[in-house]
Amino acid sequence: MDVRADQAGAGAGHGISFNEAFRVWLRVACLSFGGPAGQIAVMHRILVEEKKWISEGRFLHALNYCMLLPGPEAQQLATYVGWLMHRTAGGLMAGGLFILPGIIAIMGLSYIYAAFGNVSFVEALFFGLKAAVLAVVVEAVVRVGKRALKNRIMIALAGIAFVAIFFFAVPFPIIIIAAGLIGYAGARSGRPEFAPAGHGHGGGAAIDSMLGEAVPDHVRPNTARAIRVGALWLALWLVPVIALLMALGQANVFSQIALFFSKMALVTFGGAYAVLAYVAQQAVEHYHWLKPHEMLDGLGMAETTPGPLIMVLQFVGFMAAYRDPSGLSPMLAATLGGLLATWVTFMPCFLWIFVGAPYIERLRGNAGLAGALSAITAAVVGVILNLSIWFALHILFRETVPVDAFPLNFDMPVLRSVDVPALVLAIAAATAIFRFKLGMLTVLAGSCAAGVALRMAGVI
Repeated sequence: MDVRADQAGAGAGHGISFNEAFRVWLRVACLSFGGPAGQIAVMHRILVEEKKWISEGRFLHALNYCMLLPGPEAQQLATYVGWLMHRTAGGLMAGGLFILPGIIAIMGLSYIYAAFGNVSFVEALFFGLKAAVLAVVVEAVVRVGKRALKNRIMIALAGIAFVAIFFFAVPFPIIIIAAGLIGYAGARSGRPEFAPAGHGHGGGAAIDSMLGEAVPDHVRPNTARAIRVGALWLALWLVPVIALLMALGQANVFSQIALFFSKMALVTFGGAYAVLAYVAQQAVEHYHWLKPHEMLDGLGMAETTPGPLIMVLQFVGFMAAYRDPSGLSPMLAATLGGLLATWVTFMPCFLWIFVGAPYIERLRGNAGLAGALSAITAAVVGVILNLSIWFALHILFRETVPVDAFPLNFDMPVLRSVDVPALVLAIAAATAIFRFKLGMLTVLAGSCAAGVALRMAGVI
């Protein structure tokens, strides 16, 4: 892979300069609030409707690729379109810019949180933020459920996934793999229930694209090139992980961060809300990097900053290394831990696009693959429901009791410990989202202000 050659050929055939593309991708990155639905909508409005750089059909084609891959589909979509237009350099620019504002914002907020998180004002701010995040996550359950649960089989898959992860602590990867196998088998047997759910876009004539409808040469499958590119990106991803393991051992916090988030990069089907249930389970209960309320604080940070919601993993890595600095100053260790988590989370995203896109294109009409994706999306609804209930337990109740009677393994709330101010704020946030259709940032800001007001009034 020769990035300079890619840059030299940038713009050939469509007249869009690399500098112009940089400015547009930076604009997309700075407007990428609201989770994957909002981010994809921003890209569609700018790239398809406003700039007319890419046709509707090709945009949806790229989105279908990304929905089949682990990782944040919006960031991968940006990487794919950038790569399609300006080859490797364009993909690096588009995908890198998409996450850069979030990296900077999350890092800054993490510094403030680590240094001043015990100050009453900051505590009040995050008290309100967590109540709003609960409403946002519930809204995500409803939004994804409307798209994915289109028949009784999909509803059953979602229900089974919820029961498995909430009551029996079945690991998230096992649920996803099982759902994929069920969907694949169902589609191959001809069951109509496993037809793909679609992406909510209506029909209509495709917008003429400067790229045209021809497949560019660099998108065509080439085994030799795929091997070279794959080796490079695997090395960029895994060499730091192996080096940490060899130098520091598996018990070191940096080795644990590298291994854990590398594993997350392989199973993050369904977006951040789905995988956060598993991250919370492991980071809070197994590694003890965070407390439950701190996981909620991190999600609140990711909700209020641009970029993929999976950027919350940077906060998790930051706090893990902050609490176990391995001989370094806590802030330096935390910075390195956050950046390490980000590196191993997003390196695979570039690998999937640069190596896999030409081959995934050939599988777009594969019935088995479409069925597997539909079933996985349905199971993800159950996993997100588990996440919302897990959040609710730790936001609305001050105490929970673990139930660990084989095969059951879950937390039960202590009803007398209900946090009335948190309950009222969560209901108000949900009302603002569901009844009055207020924007996410408006609801989050209002909830933070309410938390500060309750602190000043002595209620919390």
